Amino acid sequence: MAFLMYLLTLGACFCFVGLITNIYIRQKKKMSFRKVNIVILVLAIALFLLVLHHNFLGLSNLLRNEVSDSGIVGLQPVNFVPNAPRHAVDGRQEEIPVVIAASEDRLGGAIAAINSIQHNTRSNVIFYIVTLNSTADHLRSWLNSDSLKSIRYKIVNFDTKLLEGKVKEDPDQGESMKPLTFARFYLPILVPSAKKAIYMDDDVIVQGDILTLYNTPLKPGHAAAFSEDCDSASTKVVIRGAGNQYNYIGYLDYKKERIRKLSMKASTCSFNPGVFVANLTEWKRQNVTNQLEKWMKLNVEEGLYSRTLAGSITTPPLLIVFYQQHSTIDPMWNVRHLGSSAGNRYSPQFVKAAKLLHWNGHFKPWGRTASYTDVWEKWYIPDPTGKFNLIRRYMEISNIK
Repeated sequence: MAFLMYLLTLGACFCFVGLITNIYIRQKKKMSFRKVNIVILVLAIALFLLVLHHNFLGLSNLLRNEVSDSGIVGLQPVNFVPNAPRHAVDGRQEEIPVVIAASEDRLGGAIAAINSIQHNTRSNVIFYIVTLNSTADHLRSWLNSDSLKSIRYKIVNFDTKLLEGKVKEDPDQGESMKPLTFARFYLPILVPSAKKAIYMDDDVIVQGDILTLYNTPLKPGHAAAFSEDCDSASTKVVIRGAGNQYNYIGYLDYKKERIRKLSMKASTCSFNPGVFVANLTEWKRQNVTNQLEKWMKLNVEEGLYSRTLAGSITTPPLLIVFYQQHSTIDPMWNVRHLGSSAGNRYSPQFVKAAKLLHWNGHFKPWGRTASYTDVWEKWYIPDPTGKFNLIRRYMEISNIK
């Protein structure tokens, strides 16, 4: 765009000089040579040289401004890979925006998730990969791997200033110091032109066609669809008898008056915010982002979250805002708690049947101790820069020997 503006300006200058010169020639033919004609011509040429000089000096700045942050959240250059995709994609298909956060220390997880989605669909998927400026170059070099060249994506820079005054740093809650955890609150800003989008964490593997999840029906007036904890087959298996980890009381402090005034039943089933489908038109209409920020600020001031938080720090404000106002996704599209322990909790048949596997919990599939690492590693692509490496027990044993 900047280069186009430059060409248009240059063209206008040539036209202007040509016009003045034409007038000068006509004047010269009609009358004797006058000083005023010379003055006009000199001024026209001087103007042309000044504009030309200004454009040459400013062209690089204009180009830089086009790809820099422009507002609360800045979009990096649109990185649409030009290579022909592995699957033939019909350009008339509706675009499916998939938003995923990619932090430096978990970048391998985001790459595996993206790869699994791409290989299991023929749909027109565009990945909005949210990261920090310091990680963008590393991410881009990884995405340029031969195995990922069919990926269509945009790298989105997340501005941490968004969280000022809304998050209280707590060493016991590591997520509070990881800004990308809150990217899901700002979907309309991250994907400004989309009417609908999918958000998912980086610790997932998709085994079904993402189009099925995207087509999840949302009830009128609902801005999002989540997988509820109480109805999830994975929840019943993993945290059976674990108390309040799948109810509202496991996330909110019901001793606080502000929480009690909301008249939300403490026994209400919670939901997992690691995978959800969002109706962004409805999200904007209801000002969901502003509502979430309101409860984030109130928590900083009054400490409204449970002291023994059962899950992600992003869950409590979502539970409040979406109380009895959300649709549900098929539980098989968020088979979770694979990271809750190192042991294999599910049968191989169940794992194979799952549409989406979610390693939420402390034991990540790229870490030292994790379950179903063979399933996850099927989609992992090694980091060409060598910065990200899997941690495995057998590697440590071989190093000792």
